[in-house]
Amino acid sequence: MKQSSVRYKKVFLFIVVSLFAVHCSLFTVSADEISSKSAVVMEASTGRVLFAKNPNLKLPPASTTKLVTAMVVLDRANMSDTVTISEAAANVPSLKETKLRSGETLTIETLLYAALIRSANDAAFALAEVVAGSEKKFVQLMNRKAVAIGASNTKFINTTGLPGKGQHTTAYDLSKIMRYALKYPVIREIIGKKEAEISTEQGRTIALENTNKLLWSDNGAVGGKTGYTKAARHCFVYAGEKEGEMVIVALLGAQSREVLWNEAERLETRGFAVIASSEQPVVYFTKADYQKSSKLKVKSSKLKRYSKNNKAKSDRVSSKKKINRARPGKEENAVPAEEGKKTKNKGIARNVAYGTKG
Repeated sequence: MKQSSVRYKKVFLFIVVSLFAVHCSLFTVSADEISSKSAVVMEASTGRVLFAKNPNLKLPPASTTKLVTAMVVLDRANMSDTVTISEAAANVPSLKETKLRSGETLTIETLLYAALIRSANDAAFALAEVVAGSEKKFVQLMNRKAVAIGASNTKFINTTGLPGKGQHTTAYDLSKIMRYALKYPVIREIIGKKEAEISTEQGRTIALENTNKLLWSDNGAVGGKTGYTKAARHCFVYAGEKEGEMVIVALLGAQSREVLWNEAERLETRGFAVIASSEQPVVYFTKADYQKSSKLKVKSSKLKRYSKNNKAKSDRVSSKKKINRARPGKEENAVPAEEGKKTKNKGIARNVAYGTKG
């Protein structure tokens, strides 16, 4: 009788342990399973990190930059104010279907919709001009804003997220930026819309479809901001709600949109599981990603030394750099290969700005 009782207890214990192991495996995420270079899951109500991979690795922000652009605009302008698109703004690379034309007039509100829903670079540039007089002055306000909200490892050089020297953020900072941006009712409303339609005062209508595909698949979606450049790869910061809790997921350096959506959903699930079970947060650091970042800097310094020893080449490189500065984003106007195939007009494919993928 005693032996059967002991056997029963062992079997019961085995079943309990097995069920617990299976339950944990459903919500456990390791660094190896997250291919994005950097990731953070944050509890929105407290700012507590629930999961992280390379949270402080400095990487290009791409169009997630536009969240800070929007905050600075809302701090200083009225939604009903009108903006006439300058020639400089019209020349900023953007998708053909949302391209703004020089001389068109739109409100601050409509430009914010274009920038946050469809990631329109020309809209972001136009907003900077009307608020600060120039993009350069506006960027100073953006960097002050980043410091004010505690994003100490973030630096902007433009309003759009188009790549350039010195522009970077981290997944941890990006989570902070989203957490703060959600305090703006206008931003929260716009990033939560699947689709919208804006009009110019000249009567032209522009249809906008959100670049954030989780709005269609996640019932608890609050909203988010995507980004893409060749240098940054695919980026995303996102907020989701479940049973009165909200988590923020930030991903930088994903290799594809499919990876971006899959990892965002998995990390969101992981975040809610940590909150529900009061688990301790897990933070991973992958040496390889940090080494890749260091190698890029080393290669850059070698190129500089080489150009110094070759005056003629240095002069040519210098002149090319001046041309690129005058025409922002020209060197990286190609879309990813899979998108280029879908575009029949090769000219359009070349002119799709890396930030406009969204």
